[in-house]
Amino acid sequence: MNTTAPESPQPTLLTPSLYRRMACWLYEGLLMFGVVFIAGYLFGTLSQTRNAMDNRHWLQGFLFVVFGIYFVWLWAKGQTLAMKTWEIKVVDPQGRPISQARALLRYVLSWLWFLPALGAASLFHLSGPESVVIVLGWVAVWAILSRFHPQRQFWHDALAGTRLVAMPHAAKR
Repeated sequence: MNTTAPESPQPTLLTPSLYRRMACWLYEGLLMFGVVFIAGYLFGTLSQTRNAMDNRHWLQGFLFVVFGIYFVWLWAKGQTLAMKTWEIKVVDPQGRPISQARALLRYVLSWLWFLPALGAASLFHLSGPESVVIVLGWVAVWAILSRFHPQRQFWHDALAGTRLVAMPHAAKR
């Protein structure tokens, strides 16, 4: 006699639409202004920086660390505030929560959204407006490239072993 209970079927992991993921991405960027403001104020106060150009490389490094703490902490819990708003969750390929180590890898790889374009802008000594066009163009290309992934995931998620999924009640819409 088999006394083991049948395993519940694994829930279907539905990928949010590209529209929802990009809307979440834009909202996340808006929320990051608050994080930058508070972190910049803290850095400026602690370092006694009087001019925005003084210590700017240290400030950039500090912001990189602050962003990392913000994203790694919240991704390991499953969602950032923007992801909660857009009913998106980050999980591993089996649908389980991700570890902090995997969240850190996702954070480092997520810079693929910006670094290639910023590197090109620096290499070719582009002006500010030209750099903005290059960065926005690269972001659009990077987003569209998700259409070529079998589960339509962003490529940094595929490389990190994570995926974005629609929350169950949002998937019914």
